[in-house]
Amino acid sequence: MPRKKKEEEVKQGAPEWMGTYGDMVTLLLCFFVLLFSMSSVDAQKFQAIIQSFNGSLGFLDGGKTLVEEQYIDKGLRNDKSIDQKQETENFNNLEKQIKDYLNNNGLDKDVSVMNESVGLLLRFQDNILFDSGKADLKSNSQKTLRYISTLLNKNEFKDKFIRIEGHTDNDPIRYNSKYPTNWELSVARSSNVVRFLVESTDIDPKRISASGYSEYHPVAPNDSPQNKAKNRRVDILILKTQFVKDEPTRLED
Repeated sequence: MPRKKKEEEVKQGAPEWMGTYGDMVTLLLCFFVLLFSMSSVDAQKFQAIIQSFNGSLGFLDGGKTLVEEQYIDKGLRNDKSIDQKQETENFNNLEKQIKDYLNNNGLDKDVSVMNESVGLLLRFQDNILFDSGKADLKSNSQKTLRYISTLLNKNEFKDKFIRIEGHTDNDPIRYNSKYPTNWELSVARSSNVVRFLVESTDIDPKRISASGYSEYHPVAPNDSPQNKAKNRRVDILILKTQFVKDEPTRLED
């Protein structure tokens, strides 16, 4: 009798090549996830990529939670580095210490402290630092500047750039051979503050600058004695790290 052919065995499940293919796709996915984790995310580009996938490959139908700004961009805006958070905390502490000192010494009405995005701004009305039409520092003002310098020489602020700006009102100076115009007076005042901080309080000269703006950067209209007094001032600005790159002096020399 002729032999019966052995029936071919039919294997159950997916073909064998599918296992290899699945492993390859998984490895590729892991590779791209690794690349993604090592890169910085641009929220707008990420949204554009997700939208391009939306519906085109038969999945991510709707995809609302992947493209809504509140889920992506908001998180990135709030994601500050540890250094930035520490710097913000340091500036908040500096603001508090200086305000406490001014309040305890009755100077809070003549010196303003403003914590701005670029740094901490100390605004001195000119009568606190100088006599009218002069640029020599008053002896009483030196005590305040010494206290501020001790704070700025601490480790958390020793690399911060300090900008000193002199300002005047629009009243022309009465005859004065030393300061013929407000330009010379504003520059002399800021320069003398810088000189005192460098020579008397050991502030590193590489991290400090002086500039004078005469009457051309007012903070109030020059239409009353009160407003003119506001414009006669010296501003001390302690810059945050991200704004130091715009300064002419390089701290890394």
